[in-house]
Amino acid sequence: MLLDFRKNMQGKVVVTTGVTSGIGQAAAEKLAVMGARIVGVARDPVRGESTLRRLDKSGAGHSMHYADLSRISEMKRIAAEIAAAEPRIDVLINNAAAALKQRRVTEDGLEATFAINHMAYFVLTHGLLPRLLASASARIVNTASMMHGWAKLDFNDLQSEKGYSGTDVYAKSKLANVMFTLELARRLRGTGVTVNCLHPGFVKTRLGSEDGGKTNAFGLSMAGAMSPEDGSRTTVYVASSKDLEGVSGKYFVSCRMEELKAPARDESLARRLWKESERLAGIKW
Repeated sequence: MLLDFRKNMQGKVVVTTGVTSGIGQAAAEKLAVMGARIVGVARDPVRGESTLRRLDKSGAGHSMHYADLSRISEMKRIAAEIAAAEPRIDVLINNAAAALKQRRVTEDGLEATFAINHMAYFVLTHGLLPRLLASASARIVNTASMMHGWAKLDFNDLQSEKGYSGTDVYAKSKLANVMFTLELARRLRGTGVTVNCLHPGFVKTRLGSEDGGKTNAFGLSMAGAMSPEDGSRTTVYVASSKDLEGVSGKYFVSCRMEELKAPARDESLARRLWKESERLAGIKW
């Protein structure tokens, strides 16, 4: 796959979150080998610098920015920082995620999984959109999950105050990712910027692991999980494949377009989530 797509990424600027481990790191390394310059977003400077050293083998002048994506003020700050440094962005990969067994509340009063998994996508994309529009044909890639089909959003309890299940809350955040993708694709129609989402597969990552990676946040054994390198294939495909030029508002699994589950296809709910996200973030698209 790298040989097929190598020419497509020469000189491209790729901004990606969740870049210091798992799928995000593996995808960034592949895209760097393919000629892209990676602009990473990380929380931990130690892990960030380690990732930069891995990426810098390609010699493309990659960079790393640091922020806590659970905080709206930090989301806005890092978007402004990257926008000031990059006159053009070719690909934005929203990949950072949390899977929490216990409910946590951020300084903004948001449930942390909702804040990191959905609001960070929403706010960061908003802040970087002018730079994406400056590219001839930019792409936005949102890491979602097949778990979106298990969820239903309760707009009277988006912050899961009435009851908390880590699995349910994570699934709801992934449904929000899909709804955001489809609504943003509708809004950007005709601009040259495409927006797609994907399910990476059952991948062995650090997400929610508390026992050294033997099980994930949902208690599932990781014995049969694929490696992050294999799990990153769909991300790299959606970010780089020439076959997807002009393709927007779609969902991919194993590098193939798949049908979304029914809840995600409700346009009225997607618009309602959009308006609520604007209110919570204090922004207007």
